[in-house]
This record gives sequence, C-alpha cells and structure tokens, in this order.
Amino acid sequence: MREILRHLWRYRYRLLLGVAALFIVDGAQLVVPLIIRQAVDQLSAGVGENLVRYALYVAGLAAVILVLRYYWRYFIFGSARRIEQDLRAQLYDHLLTLSPQFYNRTRTGDLMAHANNDVDAVRMACGMGLLALADAVVMVSFSIAAMLAINTKLTLYAFIPLPFITAVALGFGRVIHRRFEAVQAAFSTVTEKVRENFAGIRVVKSFAQEEGAARDFARTNELFVAKNMTLVRVWGLFDPAITLLAGLSVAIVLWLGGRAVILKGISLGDFVAFTSYLGMLTWPMMALGWVVNLLQRGAASMDRLKRVLAERPEITAPARPRAIPGRGEIEFRNLTFAYGNGAPVLRDLNLRINPGTVLGVIGLTGSGKSTLVDLLTRRFDPPPGSVLIDGVDIRELDLRALRELIGMVPQDVFLFSATIRENIAFGRAGASEAEVKRAAELAGLWEEIAAFPEGLETVVGERGLSLSGGQRQRVGIARALLRDPKILILDDALSAVDAHIEELILHNLREVLRARTSIIISHRISAVREADLIVVMEGGRIIERGTHEELVGLGGLYYRLHQLQQLEEAQARSARTVGVDQEEHSR
Repeated sequence: MREILRHLWRYRYRLLLGVAALFIVDGAQLVVPLIIRQAVDQLSAGVGENLVRYALYVAGLAAVILVLRYYWRYFIFGSARRIEQDLRAQLYDHLLTLSPQFYNRTRTGDLMAHANNDVDAVRMACGMGLLALADAVVMVSFSIAAMLAINTKLTLYAFIPLPFITAVALGFGRVIHRRFEAVQAAFSTVTEKVRENFAGIRVVKSFAQEEGAARDFARTNELFVAKNMTLVRVWGLFDPAITLLAGLSVAIVLWLGGRAVILKGISLGDFVAFTSYLGMLTWPMMALGWVVNLLQRGAASMDRLKRVLAERPEITAPARPRAIPGRGEIEFRNLTFAYGNGAPVLRDLNLRINPGTVLGVIGLTGSGKSTLVDLLTRRFDPPPGSVLIDGVDIRELDLRALRELIGMVPQDVFLFSATIRENIAFGRAGASEAEVKRAAELAGLWEEIAAFPEGLETVVGERGLSLSGGQRQRVGIARALLRDPKILILDDALSAVDAHIEELILHNLREVLRARTSIIISHRISAVREADLIVVMEGGRIIERGTHEELVGLGGLYYRLHQLQQLEEAQARSARTVGVDQEEHSR
C-alpha cells in the first residue's frame, strides 16, 4: 500500500480537487434529509405553505450534485488512469533494461499479466478504491454526527453491529489478498499458454495436434476458473455478511425508533431524517467490503509489480565508461567461460582480430562459436579482461555505444509485424529510401522485394512469417548493413539460403566486409573460404587457424569438413543433372 500511496501522492493536487468536489456532493446529499425533516414536521402539524420552497431547495442541491459529481469523477478517475499510464510505462521501460537471462527464466504470459491485469487492479485501487474510501469517511462522519444530534441513544443502538462489520472486513481482507494473487498467477499461465500455441500454430497444425492443444488449454482454463471460484466464494460470502450486519442496524432503528415516535420521544420528521441518514450510512458500511476487496487486490498486484521492478540487469554499463577509439580491433585473451555453474563452454581461448580483417569461424554444433559473439556483444558478461575492443576491456565500455559499434545478424532473425522498409531501417529510423534500397541490394534481396506488389511497403506479418527463412535472414543482413557498423558479425546468417544466393551475397559483401572488422560464423566452408583468417573450434577451443589453403593442407577437421561438403555438392549437382536429363527424355 505504501507504493500505491506514493503514486497517489504524485497527483495529490488533482486528487484533492476531486475529493473536495466529492465532499461538497456528499454534503449536499446530507442536507437533503434535514429539509425533508422540516417538511414532514410541518405536514404533521398541518402546515404546508413552505413545501414549494423545500422542493426548490432539493432541486437546487440536485443541480449542485450533478455538476460536482462530474468533476470528482474527472479528477479522481482521471488521476487513476494517469497512474495506470505511468505504472505501465515504468514497467515497460524497466523491462527494456533487463538482461536476456531474466527473459530466459520468465514467461511472457507472466509479463503480459503484469502489464494488463496487475496494472488494472492498481488503477481500480487508486480510482474506485480511493473514491469509495473517501466517500465512506465523509458519509459515515456526517451521518453519525447528524444521527447523534437527533437522538444519541438510538444512534448507539444502531451501531451495535459495527464492531462485527470491522472484524468481518479485516478477516476476509487477508483471505482475498492471498486468493487474488493465486488468480493472477493462474491468469499468467493462461496468457502464456495462448501466446505459445498461437506463436507455434504451424507446428500444432503440422503435427495435427489441434485437439491435443485444445485439451491442454481446457485444463489450464479450468484451473484458472477454479482459482477464480475460490475468490468468488469468499467474495460471495463477504458481501452478504456485511449486508446482513448493516441490515441489523436498520431493524434495530425501526423497532426502537418506531416506539420512540409513538411515545413522543422524537418527532416523525426526526425519525424520517434518522432513517435517511442510516440509509446513507448503510451504503458505506456495505462499500467497506468492496473497498477492502479493491485495496487488497491492488496491494497484491502492486506487490507482484514491485518484484519485477526490483529485478536488476545482470549486465550494466560502468559508472564512468571509457571511450571507444573505433578502430575495430578485437582480442580474446585467455577466455574461459561457462553458463552459470555448468561446465566451461569456452576454454583458454586466445585470438586477435586486426582492424579490417575478415575472420571465418567454423566448428561443429556446440563448439562455442555463437557463445564467442554473445560475449563480444555482452549478451552475457565475459570474465574481466578476457574480451577487448581496441585494447579496452568491453566491460569498461558504455553498453549502448558498444552495441552501436557492432552490427549483429543472428541465424534466427526476428522481424516485427511491420513493412519490409521498417524492418530494414529498424536501427536507423531516418534512413532514406535510397539507403534502404542499397542495403537490400547488398543483401541480395532487392529483386525479390521489387517483385512484391507493395515493394518495400509489404507488411511481413507476425515475426516475418510471410517471408521465407532465407528472405528473413537477408532482411536481417540489410538491417545490419544499413547501420554501417565498425564491426559486422554474421552468425550463420546464410544458413537458410542456397549455395547460389550465398555466393551472390558474399560477392556483394566482399568490399563491405573488408571496410570493417568482420566475423563470419558458418557451418559451410563456402561462406568462409575467402576470409583473411579462419579458425576452427571444437570443445570450446581453437584447434586450427589459418587461410583456407593452409587449413586444407593440414588435413585436420577443416579438411574433413571440406571433403564432406564437396561430396555433398557433387551429389547435389549429379541429382540436378539426372533430373534435367529425365525431363528432356520425357519431352
């Protein structure tokens, strides 16, 4: 609740205006029974000449209530919406700062639940919760004062159930808090299940698992409903219990107050006014349960949000970062690295890449190739002094400046549900059409883009699924080239294109690669054979290094991979030749 109060304090002036308007509205409502009392007493005495005046008073108060009720809704609910906006923006901005490790252990469904349900619950606590609480305080205070002024003894009798109402509200509030947290957790699971199945809908359909996915979701949905029902059962018992206790007050007043009127202890007008105030008091008593429910839900959600906001990125920029000379020299010095407490993925690795050098990296799956560039971009943090750019430990560089220095093209390129132009220009939003076109030409993609009806304005769909794997990779290459980075990394970025397209792209990139420090990671020899230096990795170590001719001459792993791939290419050419011969024969 302290965190919620901190957000309320930020909009205290707007909220004060809203609460002031609410006080005036409540005050106007509290005056009405006094007017009615005067009218009833005069009618009881057989006097009715002031009835028109009393009616005009009530109508005037109704007009005041009409205007000011609009303003308290505007200021109180409007402030709650602003708090919702601030909190969602704070959560989103904070999530952008967190390291990949956080996303590896956190489900997307949980984050979606935080950004939607939890933020909404806090808004309700700040809006309806504050309103109902302030309304209850005003109405209870003035109603009690008026009732005491009318008849102290009757007021005390009417308040006999009050301690029980407080006890019920406090007891149920704790249970509501716990069960609402369970509901939010179940909602996260449902959200994640929907996201996962729709993101993988092609896999679901390919394996004809629609029924299985539906059954799995049904189980998750049933669990969500079950958690909600545990909350509904508590809430369903809570509200009637408060209503019952509030109704006891009405019963006591009708019994004792009615007797007092008959015995001339109070006037009929006093009794009517007293019951009117009791009616006004009954709503805040009943609303007390609603307020507790809203505040407990808001507190539970704020607690969940605070746990996310308390997360700190494992990878941060230093307080006083060093400047990057910008030459593009890379050095791995005695690098040994392991994920968590696992076995080392890289072992005592030493490698220097001079500015303007094209480095090829070859190795079997699991040899540590991708880990090497993940450390270079600080996706994971290397040990101190083990990875350097221009002689400076990358841990001493500004994180943003480091990543702007490097253009990275992963094997699995992520595209946004936007146009091809927007995806290519993602790193340079202000790029001209000519620059975008040039990047697409270098990536060997322009002819295919030009063939699309909408050209660069073609929307690629969610995650770029309307494009082929090779086209997505080439959009990723164009995106990196458009940034004109000092260091360019292609991490198996040509794996989804055929040999002909690969040869075309590498030919286009020849001058681009030599104008900067470049690293090409590939499982194909053809992608790295023109590199200035090629290293072969196995078991996290560099086991061979040299040019293509030197490595073939060594007769080691590189030579065996070269021979194997040459054999595969020969078989593929032979199959194509047979296919052509069969087609000509059939003609």
